[in-house]
Amino acid sequence: MKRALVLCCAAVGAALTACSAAAQPLAGTTLAATMTSPVDIRLDWTGTDPAAAGRIVEFATAPDGPWTTLQFMPVRQDTFTHPDLMPQTSFYYRLRPYYGPASSAVSVTVPGGSAGNDTKDWPSPATLPGGPAATHSVHSGSASGAPSDLKAKVLQSNGILLTWTDNASDEEGYLLEDKPAGATDYKVVAVVDKDINSFALITLPDEDTASYRVRAFYYGPSSNVVTRKTGGE
Repeated sequence: MKRALVLCCAAVGAALTACSAAAQPLAGTTLAATMTSPVDIRLDWTGTDPAAAGRIVEFATAPDGPWTTLQFMPVRQDTFTHPDLMPQTSFYYRLRPYYGPASSAVSVTVPGGSAGNDTKDWPSPATLPGGPAATHSVHSGSASGAPSDLKAKVLQSNGILLTWTDNASDEEGYLLEDKPAGATDYKVVAVVDKDINSFALITLPDEDTASYRVRAFYYGPSSNVVTRKTGGE
């Protein structure tokens, strides 16, 4: 079973779909698009950014957006396929890197199984009172702005509550990342608005035991934009 990326809070949702026409293309990254069938488009790119935590791939159906995030990817990934597209439609694509420090990880095991007797009142994303005496810029490259004191509480057979201390002064939001037992890499499972430091996550069957961390992040400039028009019908 695959999880759809969770986007929480209006500001982050708007940021992920907004047009950023003023941004200059990311130097050293070249994006290309190839039709592998009348309704499938493969993206390939070259260029590395050692400072980036990862990249996102976005698409639009107009040259200036609005842009929608398809996937968060590890920085070493260099290809992505967008399948089963609407025929006779122009699709536009771009990449954007994201940066920022991550918290230390916590490991969690949930009971799994049926959720029939689980909690009915599911917590909303929240900003908990209190906080650090000082905050730090995540743009500086320092780890000082990373979330700290990450805690995980099992809420039900397939859900956990994550809380952390917000040490960042200028984050665009937070990324919740997990690594199920046996996996080699962390993946982004939720995008949360800035200043949020409490978030409840429904876990998948392969996440009964997993490690979690939280990243304060910001986006870098986009790559070049490429376009292809689908065929069919």
